Amino acid sequence: MKSFIIGIASILLTTTVYSQQDSIPANTLDYQFKTLYRKSSSYQEYKVIKKTSYNQLHKNVLDSIKGLTGIINNNSRLISSQEDTISNLHKTKAATTNKLQVALQKENSISLFGIVLTKSVYATILFSIIFILIVLLLYFIYKFKNSNVLTVAAKSDLQIVEDDFNLFRKKSLEREQKLRRQLQDEIIKNRGN
Repeated sequence: MKSFIIGIASILLTTTVYSQQDSIPANTLDYQFKTLYRKSSSYQEYKVIKKTSYNQLHKNVLDSIKGLTGIINNNSRLISSQEDTISNLHKTKAATTNKLQVALQKENSISLFGIVLTKSVYATILFSIIFILIVLLLYFIYKFKNSNVLTVAAKSDLQIVEDDFNLFRKKSLEREQKLRRQLQDEIIKNRGN
């Protein structure tokens, strides 16, 4: 039974504490002005306020202004710092963009004999040179084959001429030998007579 009474008492006290905390408004300047106006007495069409209440409100207003001024100054410093950071980031971005442009230009270009060429111009020059070399190779192969045919024909003609010449030389040699023998025979015949 004691525990039941203690439990109910604690629930009632807790409910009372929470309800009082919810009903207390925030200590804002607006609330303080309204409270001062409500607690002040009226004289004809004027409101009469206590000097202590006025001084307290004045002190609270000055404290609020001082606090807000500090917040404004902190925010101004923060904004200035952020503007500096943004400015530095813009400069860094511009420098990075320039470096990227230079890197892309270097990537898309090739240096040939000290002349910087784009890859497309380089490819065009390279393929033109390859094409010209292939055409020259085909021309020289054609000329070689023609020359080779002529050389083979000339060699076969030369062989025929050499064979004919050798045959002629043999016949000439045989005739010369025959003539010498005849001459020798005639000389011997004429000496013997």
